Amino acid sequence: MRGMAVQEQSVTGTRWPDRVGDFLTAWVDRLPPRWRRVVTRDMAGFAILGSFTFGVDLALLAMLRHWTPLSRPVAVSIAYLAAFLLNFALNRTVNFRSHAPAGPQILRYTAVFLGDYVITVGATTGLAALGLPLAVARVTASGFVAAFTYSASRWWVFRQR
Repeated sequence: MRGMAVQEQSVTGTRWPDRVGDFLTAWVDRLPPRWRRVVTRDMAGFAILGSFTFGVDLALLAMLRHWTPLSRPVAVSIAYLAAFLLNFALNRTVNFRSHAPAGPQILRYTAVFLGDYVITVGATTGLAALGLPLAVARVTASGFVAAFTYSASRWWVFRQR
């Protein structure tokens, strides 16, 4: 059963995460050369996957606040953790296409998560306490962490050797 150990491949030999990543980011190759130097495929993929997982975060946060008696910080924490784990899995496989051992990457991503978590929970709950609606506070907080998370993911967590 040697074939079972090989990742799923199509008739063309391309793994499904590669096909998904190419589908999400192929448009970057059609940008003018000046833009392609700034907007890389991994940056575009990170933004697309980040937007998707951020939607998951907001939807889960709304459900937790609506259907549970959880406090804001606890609801934000649960939603954020779930979205962050999903984001790690998608970025590792689909975007950065890493084949490095997952253990060290998970440890580095955990450090990124902890930094982002403190900023996200602090900014979200702080801005909400100042009167912003919770969703607006969460969107604002996400802007603060997006650049840091991309940079840390690209050059530290999933770095190419």
